[in-house]
Amino acid sequence: MESEEQATLGGGCFWCLEAVFQKVRGVKEVTSGYAGGHLPDPGYRQVCQGTTGHAEVVQLRFDPSVISYRVLLQLFFTIHDPTTRDREGADVGPQYRSIILHHTPEQEVTARAVMEELADHYDGPIVTELKPLETFYPAEPDHHRYYERNPQQAYCRLVIDPKVADARRHFSHLMAK
Repeated sequence: MESEEQATLGGGCFWCLEAVFQKVRGVKEVTSGYAGGHLPDPGYRQVCQGTTGHAEVVQLRFDPSVISYRVLLQLFFTIHDPTTRDREGADVGPQYRSIILHHTPEQEVTARAVMEELADHYDGPIVTELKPLETFYPAEPDHHRYYERNPQQAYCRLVIDPKVADARRHFSHLMAK
């Protein structure tokens, strides 16, 4: 019987993270959603106002015998800038912050270790928020598999395509064919 774990990560627009993690071997499911805030059952428009406390995140269901949580985090840190507070590229606001919402104490320890190991790889300090996951709210259906369904949309071509290409370049050994 294969084991499964979950990871919940935010690093800018959830469409970008979803597009990359859907291509990773061992990742069984990627769900875009909202977490880390105070408003129950938020919607996209509310989260975009930046007042709910929630970040756009993806929740991953993965097989740790194929890919470890540590390696997922290493990939996560290559597809967004963890040194900019409340921002990823042109997307600005607390909903776009870099955040790791750990599911277990072991995930918290691993996340702290990965951030310490990577600290010297950036020009500025890593500002990624690290906190326990309280509640994950799946995004509305039109946000799921967005990149896959809209590959010619300008945001996909200009923002997501380079992130997917960068992930393939640095982590080709992890990508499904």
